[in-house]
Amino acid sequence: MAAYGLYTHIASNKFRSMLLLAGLFLLIYVLVYAGALLAEVVINGNGTVHYYLAAALNDLIKALPFATIGAVAWIMIAYFFHQTIIDAVTGGGDVTRQQQPRLYNLLENLCISRGIPMPKLKIMDSDALNAFATGLNPRQYSITVTSGLLRALDDHEIESVLGHELTHIRNGDVQLMVVAVIIAGAVGFFGELFFRMFTNLSWNSGGGGWSSSSSSSSSSSSSSSSDRKSSGGGAVVIVIVAVVLILLAWLLSQVVKLALSRSRELLADAGSVELTKNPDAMISALRKIEGRGELPGATSAVMELCVDNPREGFADLFATHPSVESRVRALVQYAGGHDPGPLTLPTERANEPDGGDAEPAQGQSPPRLPAAGPWSRG
Repeated sequence: MAAYGLYTHIASNKFRSMLLLAGLFLLIYVLVYAGALLAEVVINGNGTVHYYLAAALNDLIKALPFATIGAVAWIMIAYFFHQTIIDAVTGGGDVTRQQQPRLYNLLENLCISRGIPMPKLKIMDSDALNAFATGLNPRQYSITVTSGLLRALDDHEIESVLGHELTHIRNGDVQLMVVAVIIAGAVGFFGELFFRMFTNLSWNSGGGGWSSSSSSSSSSSSSSSSDRKSSGGGAVVIVIVAVVLILLAWLLSQVVKLALSRSRELLADAGSVELTKNPDAMISALRKIEGRGELPGATSAVMELCVDNPREGFADLFATHPSVESRVRALVQYAGGHDPGPLTLPTERANEPDGGDAEPAQGQSPPRLPAAGPWSRG
């Protein structure tokens, strides 16, 4: 379902969320089938390929109700407790107007100006410059910002970052990303479980079969070499098939992120400009965040929710965000903003070696941004 505008983008996100949830069940069934193949090999290491495939299919049919209940339970746990889990990973905590009047008022003004329900506000104690939104419904929506972001950005820039996250909430991007995190978590858990089962298998060279490495094995001395090869060949093929299925399920759970179009970040940047009428603030915020958004100890799933994700993956193949350079270029081209180029923060300049009284080379320091952009409210 292609998205050509804001409303079709929102509808597309809802459709893909349901599609991804259905895909979760399919991937779980694939993993259960792979696990059944490994279990049948352990039980009987002398079967044929046809025997193992049929026996595992029968096991899958019997296990379908339990696998379905497990997948539903996982979704329910994630639905109600995903924010608690994310807060435990990031250390984010709720803040009130009394604790953070500056941040709270900026967010509240944005929400009032567009009639958007006020999400919860959280702060994560980190020197990193980043922010992210979470939640699956209006009662759960929250925006988390790092303390480093509050120190490094001015009010206009913080307002732009908050507008970016509010746009993610309005567009349904947050729900889609949380669903993707649920899928990756479930598949990763079961995939690791079955992969550990595989690594505990060992080949009985005497009996030509597979068994658990923790159990003792014995073989009949009367078995011939040709009998061992013929009886164990099916088990070898099935173990390979099971491992391929496990790896395929895991890979698909990671590729799910590629289904989350990178255009969502460009749309969120544009939505922030539409809310604040200040493209220059969004550009300078991105330039300050650029290269400084890594959250120590955060999982890749959390980083994928952030304003900027510096973890690009293999050759940018699995990158969930477009580069800051391309986002800035879009804001300059379509919103009339001005790009100051990469920015150096005051704290970074203070840590630079003392160069004496020498003047900095021309063009070394980026030009200062105007206090407001061409769409500013004045």
